[in-house]
Amino acid sequence: MLPVINEHLYDHPKYYDLVFGSDWRTEFDFLRACFKRHADRDVRRVFEPACGTGRLLVRLAEAGYEVGGNDLNQYAVDFCNARLQRKGFPATAVVGDMANFQLWHKTDAAFNFINSFRHLTDEAAAVGHLRCTADALARGGLFLLGLHLTPTKGTAADEESWSARRENLMVNSRMWSTGVDLRRRRENVSMTFDVYTPTRQFRLAEEIVFRTYTAPQMRQLFAKVPELELIETFDFHYDASDPVEVDSTTEDVVYVLRRR
Repeated sequence: MLPVINEHLYDHPKYYDLVFGSDWRTEFDFLRACFKRHADRDVRRVFEPACGTGRLLVRLAEAGYEVGGNDLNQYAVDFCNARLQRKGFPATAVVGDMANFQLWHKTDAAFNFINSFRHLTDEAAAVGHLRCTADALARGGLFLLGLHLTPTKGTAADEESWSARRENLMVNSRMWSTGVDLRRRRENVSMTFDVYTPTRQFRLAEEIVFRTYTAPQMRQLFAKVPELELIETFDFHYDASDPVEVDSTTEDVVYVLRRR
């Protein structure tokens, strides 16, 4: 039995980045394909609200984009900036709220993946995020928003687990739903990182609250920010040549929105 440490997983960016950064290539290729297919302008500047460890920002910087991001977690921001600087790029991540931010210069594209958006637990914050992002985008720019929906037909998947290894570090991650309140639009989720190093083995554990969204609720939300036009939807296979139709059974979706 591993000893359990109850702490915020985001306070451990090295482990978080290993778990979520190992499959960056698929999302990276998807982003670039969407920029080319759907933006009504050249995409040169990219911003990620809730950027975390910057797993995709650093790859985009290496591909020649000017990148920036914000995140509420100082540890994640420091990790992101350190990796950018190691690659010779400026430290452009800042501590900030994805529901209340303003950019000095317009960006050509923005993205928010892997359910980060669902950490905003009320309507005002969700609308604030969309409005801030719309204000940050130049006309014709793109916003890609990826999250899990609550299907209204069928049974939703309620557990995920995956593993990642880098040199002498291995992390086994598990996430499972512990309760959904559709009236209050709250989902309680437990998440663990089982960490194995040459000298230590332990479990990091955290309880997370996500906001729930059905497909109709997302449409209603987008209608509150008409500056963003919904132009395409995809699933988490991240195949930019294979859009999907969002319906009552859809669970994972990436919305592609364009600034009018």
